[in-house]
Amino acid sequence: MAVDVIAVLGTLFGVATSLGLGTLQLNSGLNYLFGVPSAGWIQVLLITVIASIAATSVALGLDKGVRRLSQLNILLAIVLLLFVFAVGPTVFIAEGMVQSVGDYFDALPWLAFWTETFRESDWQRNWTLFYWAWTISWAPYVGIFIARISRGRTIREFVAGVLFAPTAFTLVWFGIFGLSAINVEMNGQVALAEQVQQDPSVAIFAFLEAFPLAELASALSVVIIVIFFTTSSDSASLVIDMLTRRDDQPSLIRQRIFWAAAQGVIAATLLLAGGLDALQNVITSLGLPFCILLLFMAVSLYRALHADYRGYSVDELVRGRAFPEVEADSEPKQEKDYVPEAADRD
Repeated sequence: MAVDVIAVLGTLFGVATSLGLGTLQLNSGLNYLFGVPSAGWIQVLLITVIASIAATSVALGLDKGVRRLSQLNILLAIVLLLFVFAVGPTVFIAEGMVQSVGDYFDALPWLAFWTETFRESDWQRNWTLFYWAWTISWAPYVGIFIARISRGRTIREFVAGVLFAPTAFTLVWFGIFGLSAINVEMNGQVALAEQVQQDPSVAIFAFLEAFPLAELASALSVVIIVIFFTTSSDSASLVIDMLTRRDDQPSLIRQRIFWAAAQGVIAATLLLAGGLDALQNVITSLGLPFCILLLFMAVSLYRALHADYRGYSVDELVRGRAFPEVEADSEPKQEKDYVPEAADRD
């Protein structure tokens, strides 16, 4: 019960932080592009729009709502990615990606142990710790959701689809946009570094001004940002609904809509209370208990996989019968044929 409560709170505030940061970027982008004022009521209105779309998606269900919106999101993101790669410095990007991957693996050991011991600054606190805690707060939600949509897949397929494929796509994404931004700054097309110092939320829109069809690309970016945070909210609402009801209880549409609305209310409250600082402080505070919880979850995963290999049931694992010392060197039990339950068949 306590673990479920921590998971629900972490998911709520983790997604609310994402909504808050996305709203700040949207508001800044709309101000930069169309002169929309940067104000609290505008940000609340944007959160209301995103939460409404998420509520509609989660009400339609996993297949009709969440999956289709996610597929649209990925398609639009790939279109923008290919656009920047095609009209940008293609050769420079290709060469830079190869070199950057090598630089990353060369610097990774040093960065993994870097703690700013001899030079104090706000970098570790404002960025490293914040993103570390933010990522950890998403762990239960993302893990449960991906497991839910991966039923029937092997562990090898799961690891490849969850770890390697997204990592490869992230490297390509940051490589294309990052190297294109460096090229824009080097050639003096846009004072991008100065723009980032003033307001990092509008950096993407200032960056796209260096390319043809800048207005269309910027509008596409706004749509992608909205859908990105909408898909985070609707999938999180599904997971929270699973965590807050018994397995024998049906999933009610009004409950899923409630959790989508709750995320929007929390995001709006945090933004009005303190903006980015409030978002960072809340998520950093929630990251520590999750870090400790993840250690126990890693041990539990190992025990569950070991018990499954030996052919034990979940009940036997919970009661501690899956690890008797006398069976430490015994052969695995013969696995029983799996007969899906009624809920699985549905």
